[in-house]
Amino acid sequence: MRLFSHDTKVDALKQAPLFSDLSKKELADLASRAEDLEVAEGQTIVREGETGHEFFVILEGEIEVTANGKHVATRGGGEFVGEIALLEETKRTATVTAKTPLHVMVLTRQDFRRLVDDNPSVERKVMHALARRVVELSSDPTLA
Repeated sequence: MRLFSHDTKVDALKQAPLFSDLSKKELADLASRAEDLEVAEGQTIVREGETGHEFFVILEGEIEVTANGKHVATRGGGEFVGEIALLEETKRTATVTAKTPLHVMVLTRQDFRRLVDDNPSVERKVMHALARRVVELSSDPTLA
């Protein structure tokens, strides 16, 4: 079911650091591959320890992020979770639960891979963005 306009989805994707270097056309292509989803309050959308396959952009509502049963963060509209699942098949590091009813946009690793296969420049841009994020998040001064 379509909940959001194409422009709303493009604008939301642009906010994710992983996609900040993508052109408007590339973002539009990415947005066209993403699904709109309604999530009920209390529903878990990501479970710690399970293999991740999706990236979520929160368009409306709030989520709670927990790790090892402890509260880590609360996030809301315009924020996102699960971007590493687009790049690597790895275990989720936290559980994400809807604190309120949610409207989210979901992009699967499979759809992202298709985009990259169709547009190799997207992969280069995402890798550059990922490298910047690693440097920003690292306390190791030798990575700069």
